[in-house]
Amino acid sequence: MTLIRFLRPDGSLDQEVEAEAGARLLDVAQKAGQPLEGTCEGAMACSTCHVILAREDFDRLPAASEEEDDLLDFAPHVSATSRLACQVEVPEKGPFTVRIPGASQDWSNR
Repeated sequence: MTLIRFLRPDGSLDQEVEAEAGARLLDVAQKAGQPLEGTCEGAMACSTCHVILAREDFDRLPAASEEEDDLLDFAPHVSATSRLACQVEVPEKGPFTVRIPGASQDWSNR
């Protein structure tokens, strides 16, 4: 199991959860009640699952595809370590730190 730390937009700790290595980060976040909509259900056709990773965690993941980079152009509050949670697999070793951008909202629960 890998420890996932979810941070609020201001960088303060919101929640810590355990997840199986290889699990899709979007699924882990949604199960934990984080405000990531994932409108396209992981088909990489939107940017509603945009997250910002800690630099050290970003650096140990495989590079984003060109399609993912293109979709991140549409996400608010993009940073150098932004990724789409639907494209990130939980690594084997933790902790793994994920900040939810300020503009994220899960409209599916309304």
